[in-house]
Amino acid sequence: MNVIFTIINIFGLVTIGFSGLMATCWLTSAIADDGATTAFYDGTLITLLLGALMFIPTLRIPKKVSRQTGFLMVAITWSVTPVFCTIPLMSYLPELSFIDAYFETVSGLTTTGATIFSGIDHLPMSINLWRHELNWIAGMGIIIFAVAILPILGIGGMQLYIAESPGTVKESDLPPRIAQTAKALWLVYAGITLACILALRLAGMEWFDAICHAFAAMSLGGFSTHDLNVGFFNSLSIEMVLTVFQLLAAINFATHFVALRKLSFNPYIDDREARAFLILVLGSCLVTAAVLWHAGTYSDYLTALRHATFNLVTIATDCGFATQDFNQWPIFVPMWMLFLSCISASSGSTGGGIRMIRTIILMKQARLELFKFIHPFAVRSMKIGDTMVNNKIIASVTGFIFLYFISIVILVFMLLLSGMDFISAFSAIIACFNNAGPGLNQVGPATNYSSLSDIQTGVCIFAMLLGRVQIFSIVILFVPEFWRK
Repeated sequence: MNVIFTIINIFGLVTIGFSGLMATCWLTSAIADDGATTAFYDGTLITLLLGALMFIPTLRIPKKVSRQTGFLMVAITWSVTPVFCTIPLMSYLPELSFIDAYFETVSGLTTTGATIFSGIDHLPMSINLWRHELNWIAGMGIIIFAVAILPILGIGGMQLYIAESPGTVKESDLPPRIAQTAKALWLVYAGITLACILALRLAGMEWFDAICHAFAAMSLGGFSTHDLNVGFFNSLSIEMVLTVFQLLAAINFATHFVALRKLSFNPYIDDREARAFLILVLGSCLVTAAVLWHAGTYSDYLTALRHATFNLVTIATDCGFATQDFNQWPIFVPMWMLFLSCISASSGSTGGGIRMIRTIILMKQARLELFKFIHPFAVRSMKIGDTMVNNKIIASVTGFIFLYFISIVILVFMLLLSGMDFISAFSAIIACFNNAGPGLNQVGPATNYSSLSDIQTGVCIFAMLLGRVQIFSIVILFVPEFWRK
């Protein structure tokens, strides 16, 4: 019984927090007089009351936090919180179905950036701010998930960063307590976001657009205030600013913290994961630009490089902005972009997918197996830099990647069974599972996810949630042995 009270208490506190977030949009709506004030008033009041009804009665009841409680709390937080977040949307747009509203809020809170909305330019300012606040707060939530929630699940936050970034971030470089670490990383996240806002304003965006797009860029959320997305601005300087900050957001925030504390670029140079990420992504920009130029998609290489760089970086980092309809490009380019979305983002970043460190470990393990095949009696361990990678981490990575690919296969077949064509189904699942946003064909950058049936929308919602919590946190709930411990 104490487990149930613990979950109710924690979730009540989370709900109260979201009511405060909703209140900022209520204030914005009142100031802008954009017609959505009542929607946010209702949302704030309902969310606050429900949160208080959960939190206050369970405040003094002894709490019991176990690994089972932790996993269940993660699943509930990521799946139930979006229900409360739909209240302003459904209040302002009564014709909006619950499944579509839930899709939009899940997309925001998982930083996927896929949308069912058309006419985004004409939405009230407060509604657009709400969508982007969901992106930004979720980016902070991902950091909290890494350094505060995971200790409950049996892996300390510090250990996570060190285990996923061997040889990159030393424990001594970070504050000694989890709460201090979370606060430090939040400050870095907020500080870089502020820098992004100012840079976008200087590049020519209005303040509101700059705030919203900075929120989306730093969380790698991909929402925009315009139907044409970043293509609305048709500005090279804006694209360059967003490209830089998306790359920053896809690098481990612990690396940013150490670099800022030491006022040195050496942490970035020493970060093998960041190096591999930047070399792969920036190298891909050069190659895909050549492909587009050679295919005649653009008349000169520099134009091809501009559009290839922005759109490839935004998909590879799992952000999901767009300036071009890359669905019309030679098929190699968008498929390569979707492949990069699976592997590129660093651990400890706001990106999704497998993460670059797991890719590095898997490649090194494959090379090690080939070596053992040639030299069966040799003894060799895996190293990343000077750090030994123990077998427990290797086994965890192997298990994760198997679950990753088998989940994608199952979800793609579910969409195929619903009647969707293969390219649309495959790209939709890859984009949703990696929290990358737009796919191809039916869900391409020139369209959105509004044409999906309720069943197809539900499958994509599950893909977003499963990808955001890194599979294990959901799958483990369905293992009977887990509950018998």
